[in-house]
Amino acid sequence: MWIYEKKLQYPVKVSKCDPQMAKYLIEQYGGADGELAAALRYLNQRYTIPDKIIALLTDIGTEELAHLEMIATMIYKLTKDATPEQLRVAGLGEHYANHGVSLFYENAAGNPFTATYIQSKGDPITDLYEDIAAEEKARATYQWLINLTDDVDLKDSLSFLRQREIIHAIRFREAVEILKDYQEEKKIF
Repeated sequence: MWIYEKKLQYPVKVSKCDPQMAKYLIEQYGGADGELAAALRYLNQRYTIPDKIIALLTDIGTEELAHLEMIATMIYKLTKDATPEQLRVAGLGEHYANHGVSLFYENAAGNPFTATYIQSKGDPITDLYEDIAAEEKARATYQWLINLTDDVDLKDSLSFLRQREIIHAIRFREAVEILKDYQEEKKIF
């Protein structure tokens, strides 16, 4: 079904070790509005959506997995040279005590990922509006992450991700219109 190419969707560069920024980025790794939640949401919703939209959810869901990989790479690069003391000062002491420098699906506050982040109502229009909201929340979070760093290289990668969230929201808005037309034509829902 998928072809995995061993390269990131967009290059990830960081200029310096910055465990504090890594802590913030963990929000997009395992938080409620992060990439894992989005990928799982879309890949789950595709089973109860009309055929006209399945490919869109599959495409965006798999792209969100690529974004998850980019976030993981950023976090790794921001922490790979950090000392345990630097991690503690950055608020990652508990994380380090539990996981070392390994990634773990949690939000920036250290709360573990939960399936309650994955919204799916089974109503195509409701789900697509949820998806639009999810993409807009991710876009906002990426902007705030950009505002939190002075690393030009990191800002570049985060800007790419922010722009992709905008495109996804646009595509979901288009899908809503397609479904509304389809429903009207077929007199369903």
